[in-house]
Amino acid sequence: MKNRKLFLLQPAEKWSDAFPVGNGSMGAMLFGDPYSEKIYMSEESIWNGDKINTEGSDFRKKVGEMRRMYLSGVKSFDEWAKDNISDGIFCVKSNEYAGVITLTFADKAPVENYRRELDLLNGVFTASYKKGECEIKEEAFCSYPFEVTAVRLSFSQKSAFAVEFSRENTLSASFEDGVYTAVCSTRDGGHKFALGIKITGDNKLSYLDGKLLVSDCTSAFIAVSITTEYNFGGDFQDECETILEECDDWDELSEGHKRDFSALAGASDITLTSDDELEKMPVDKRLARLKNNPEAVDIGLLPLYFAFGKYLLISSSREGTLPANLQGVWVEKLENPWNADYHTNINLQMNYWLPEVANIPECHLPLFDYMNNLLLDSGRQTAEKYYGCRGTVLHHLSDIYGFTAPADGLWGVWPMGGAWLSTHMWEHWLFTRDKEFLSETAYEYMREAALFFIDSLFPAPDGTLRSGPSMSPELDYYADTPEHNIKAYLCFSPTMDTEIISACLRNYIECEKILKHDKRLRKKAELALSKLPPLKIGKRGQLMEWLEDYDETDPGHRHISHAFALYPDCAINKNTPELLAAIRKSIEIRLANGGGHTGWSRAWLINLFARLGDGAEVQKHLRLLFTKSTLDNFFDNHPPFQIDGNFGGAAGIAEMLLQSHMGFISLLPAVTDSISGSFTSLKARGNIEVSADFEKGRVLSFTLSSPVKTSVKIERACYMNSLSAETGEAVSADGDFFTVDLPGGKPVSFTVNA
Repeated sequence: MKNRKLFLLQPAEKWSDAFPVGNGSMGAMLFGDPYSEKIYMSEESIWNGDKINTEGSDFRKKVGEMRRMYLSGVKSFDEWAKDNISDGIFCVKSNEYAGVITLTFADKAPVENYRRELDLLNGVFTASYKKGECEIKEEAFCSYPFEVTAVRLSFSQKSAFAVEFSRENTLSASFEDGVYTAVCSTRDGGHKFALGIKITGDNKLSYLDGKLLVSDCTSAFIAVSITTEYNFGGDFQDECETILEECDDWDELSEGHKRDFSALAGASDITLTSDDELEKMPVDKRLARLKNNPEAVDIGLLPLYFAFGKYLLISSSREGTLPANLQGVWVEKLENPWNADYHTNINLQMNYWLPEVANIPECHLPLFDYMNNLLLDSGRQTAEKYYGCRGTVLHHLSDIYGFTAPADGLWGVWPMGGAWLSTHMWEHWLFTRDKEFLSETAYEYMREAALFFIDSLFPAPDGTLRSGPSMSPELDYYADTPEHNIKAYLCFSPTMDTEIISACLRNYIECEKILKHDKRLRKKAELALSKLPPLKIGKRGQLMEWLEDYDETDPGHRHISHAFALYPDCAINKNTPELLAAIRKSIEIRLANGGGHTGWSRAWLINLFARLGDGAEVQKHLRLLFTKSTLDNFFDNHPPFQIDGNFGGAAGIAEMLLQSHMGFISLLPAVTDSISGSFTSLKARGNIEVSADFEKGRVLSFTLSSPVKTSVKIERACYMNSLSAETGEAVSADGDFFTVDLPGGKPVSFTVNA
């Protein structure tokens, strides 16, 4: 595998320019500043607020009233809702940073030969430079096995620097037995945490006026631990110091970290033929080159972006941690954009489009733990209290305290978050074929998500079942009046509702067919699924976003909610050609009016066009992602930084190379003849590892591997006449497909005969 490195030739000037390291629960942003290095520390459970008490709301009664209004012909509910349901809508607090560690260097000489980089395979940050005759190197990583952020400074001549920690709401600071410990609280004082710093190495260490002073230094190993009341209760400070007791040997930590990180980062790879000279350029110059020259091409950015997406996911989502939030595990201050929370009307889900196809399913597991441990029971309470229903429900955002009720405003009255999340459990099963996971981890949440809609759907006069009140995230529409003077969010059975409920019920039914746990509920799910409203095509040839052919107030809106059935679901596909053409028309309308202007929205477009098999549009929108929504450190720019675009963009790069959602493997489904290269060990549904070599958009050879004996269907491209297996026999096509048998336990290679 190629050693992927992301590098720049200047230090960061602000937080969003810095480079991230992380171990799933803890993160650090490093500036690489040669004079005053700043290390912004974060930890996923430093979160203001608490579990919100939703008692007292009569939302359930008001839901019934809105349904009666709807069935009587009322077209707009927003004004009534603003006056009547505000007591059932809440706001969550923000994930907070842990503080800033500043390293102030005594040597102020001019800097030469500066370079800072991220090793995306090994998970290591490095900054190197020269001051006069002194060569300096800073290395850093966040260790998952050892639960620390580790920084090492190396000097070719004896040097000196000071270490200082700062953070609002610091309650105490002490230095005992070589360990500096600060105890802090969240903004409102409700939750405490400890941050510890230990410095060892070839140096002298002292403590004065709250600063650690390092002198006569040729090397210094700085270990940082963070522990919270949320995770350790009253023992959080003792635990912080205990962790640091084990951190003396840099080489041991470094080797253990690299072994752990590279096992995941190296699980898959993409290599595309590109200009070797471009690989020698820092990434900001490569991005600027694309921005400044419409004719410029840099295919090599695609595998780098894919590798960076994996790097971020491994760094912010590991077994036993919370899932990656809107900023992964890296936040800058006390109150962060959108609270750095869990937005569940696409953003949290987009964070997890990557792990299965990238062959790092371990990184998907924190999402399932979060769903089962924090959302499931809370969602049951909200379902009963807000709707009078069984099952579990989640609206458009959550936090680490299991919030599941409507939030922020009328746009938060959208009870689809849990149902959408349940599809991730099904996808994990489709990719892994892990029946124990399906039964022990996925089944209960999938059942409860389906049960909510079995209970909450209500009949309409035409015999269909309707959902709502709800909305089409996060877009309002012109209610059906001649003057177009009434804007409304709230509605019933918007298209995305129908698509998500359909996927939720369909997946649950398939799950019951496998596990055979509840035959009666399966029958009810099948009946409800059969009575959902059909998807409709509107007056512009578009897939209608609402049950009525309303006009959207913002035709270029960032959400393309009714495209859910194309991607990430697959109910709209080649077998539904009219709907496929209609959703493409909807996408075109969005784009003609300025859609795709946020990073995550552009990433979604990349995946949508990959599903449409349009390689030219995929490349076009990848370029726009790089030129309009990517910061110089490769962070996605909403703006500001929001990590879902990184994950969604990386997933889109994989989606253009490999698809398997239709029950067969499609190689290079959205690649133009301008792309050559290879990919290794991407994952297809059915637990099939796939590798391929290709030239000018055509597959030359490919390798499949399955842990068990199985048959696999391969979609036949127009240039594929037959396949030659490595054993010598030819495989002929049966119509549009090749069927190959895999023995299980070993890879099998095939050559394409054109």
